[in-house]
Parts: sequence; C-alpha cells; structure tokens
Amino acid sequence: MTSRTSIFDRRRRIFAAAVALSLLPVTACTGGGKTPGATAAPESSSPTASPTQTATPTPTASYKPADASGKAQNVPIPVLPEAAKAETREGAIAFAKHWYEALNYAYQTGDFVPLDAVTGAGCRMCAKVRPGIVEWNSEGRWIAGGLVAVKGAFTEFVKTADGHYQVTTQLEQPGGSLHRADSSIEKSVAASQVLADIMTIRFTDGGWNAVDVDRLGG
Repeated sequence: MTSRTSIFDRRRRIFAAAVALSLLPVTACTGGGKTPGATAAPESSSPTASPTQTATPTPTASYKPADASGKAQNVPIPVLPEAAKAETREGAIAFAKHWYEALNYAYQTGDFVPLDAVTGAGCRMCAKVRPGIVEWNSEGRWIAGGLVAVKGAFTEFVKTADGHYQVTTQLEQPGGSLHRADSSIEKSVAASQVLADIMTIRFTDGGWNAVDVDRLGG
C-alpha cells in the first residue's frame, strides 16, 4: 500500500510543476516589470498570426513476407485494378494477373475471401491447392516462399458460344517451405520450372469471373 507521505510528496511535485508552467508566460510578457517614467510602446493593431500546424501522417504498417521466423505480416489485400474492369483484351489479361495476386494472398494468410470473390465453384486449380493452404495456415503453421509470379499472359480474346474467354499464363514459382508452429520445417518445396495455366473467364454483371483455372500438362 502506498504511504500517505509518498502520496503527499507526489502531489507536491505535481503542484510545483503546475506553478512553474503557469509562470512561464507571465515572465515572458512583462520582461521583469515596467520602468518608472518610461513611455509604453504603442501596441500593434495587427493580430499576430498563429503558426500553421502540419498534420503528422499516420504511419502504415509495412508488409513483411513470411520467413523462417514467422508467417507474413500486414499482407496487402489485393485490389482489382481499373484496367481489369473492362471487357477488353487488356481487361482480361489484367484480371488474370489480379487472380494470381489473390491466390498469393491466400498462400500467405489462409484467407480465400478475395480469391472466392472472383472465382467460380468449378475451379480445378482451387480444388487442388485449397486443402494444403488451409492446413498450413492453421494451428500456428505457415508457408514461406512459393509465391506465384506471372511472367506473361496471352489471350486471343475470342468469345466462345457459352460466353467464355481463355487466357494462357506463363508462371514461375520459387522454392518454399512449410513451417510447423515451433518454426521447424515440415517440408521444403523446390522451385518449379516454367509453368503454364489456362484460365477460362467470363464477363458478367459488369465484371470478370474465373470460371476455371487448370495447369497445362498437369
């Protein structure tokens, strides 16, 4: 229990500090007092402008990729670019690249919401990778590395009878590792050679949707 003497000392220090602060503006204004017989200088009629305060920007937490010490932190949520919102050749390619950004987001976080928002239920690639991503983003485990990089994308942009387009993507996937909760490595995965996927997409309700994604030659 705090003694009455220590509480009194603390209050006395706070009071002394308050008194000292209250005296600072008085001393600055009077300059030590007025000299008898001296003529007071006329006061300026112009108001003194207050200094403009500059707002300090709020720092944004920086992205940290997963490594041997832990899972990825502050992973940016992928945002669909404006270019991917048009039913054009450029829009189809931009959408395909965005789809892999959403896949990489799932790899790092275990969160499939951005990917599911732009993917149909019949996606074969999703069915292949989803169980592993869910498993290795639960119970303290994580995936380090292995993010997919789109090196190229091509489409003839010819609509099929059922209203679909196809985009072929050329991919690279570096090596990665699956880490247990204690940071030990369960499995290391070697880097892949050049990969190719075929993506079937459809433009509906003002936006693109991946009807299916599958590995060529897989």
